[in-house]
Amino acid sequence: MTEEFASLRATSMSARRQENGAERMKNLPRLFLPPIIAVLLLGFAYIPSNAARRSGGSAYDGTWSVAIYTLRGDCSSVRVAVRIVGGRVYSEDQSYQSNGSVSANGLVRVSVAGAGRSASGSGRLSRNSGAGRWWSSRGECSGTWSASRREGNY
Repeated sequence: MTEEFASLRATSMSARRQENGAERMKNLPRLFLPPIIAVLLLGFAYIPSNAARRSGGSAYDGTWSVAIYTLRGDCSSVRVAVRIVGGRVYSEDQSYQSNGSVSANGLVRVSVAGAGRSASGSGRLSRNSGAGRWWSSRGECSGTWSASRREGNY
C-alpha cells in the first residue's frame, strides 16, 4: 500500500508540475509584453529625428539641453531637455509642455507651460549651440537661455 501511495503521490506531483509549467508558459507573454512594448516605443521615439532628416527635416533635429537663467524676478533657473523633430520643438519631460519651431536659419520661437506658469522665448540656434531671451507671460520674470545639442543626436 505504501508503494502505491508513493507512486500515486509522485504521479500527482508530476501532473501539478506540468500544470504549473503550462501556466507559466501561458503567462510568459504577460511577463515579456510590457518590456517589449517599452523597448519598441523607446526605439520609435528616436526614429522621427532620423526620418525627418531623411525627408528634408530640420538641420536642428535632435535632443537639446537648455539652461534657462532668470535675470529679473523670483523665478527659478532650470535645465530642461527638448527634442526638435522636423523643426518643431517638443518637451522631453512631461512635467511641462513646450510648443515652438525652429526656422531653416535657426530662428527659435517657443512657449513653455508647467507648474501653473508659462513663458515665451526666442533666439537662434547654430549647429551645436544656441542662445536667446525669455519672459514670463505675466511679466514678473525674464532672463536668457542657452542650449547645447546632446551628443549623438544629429
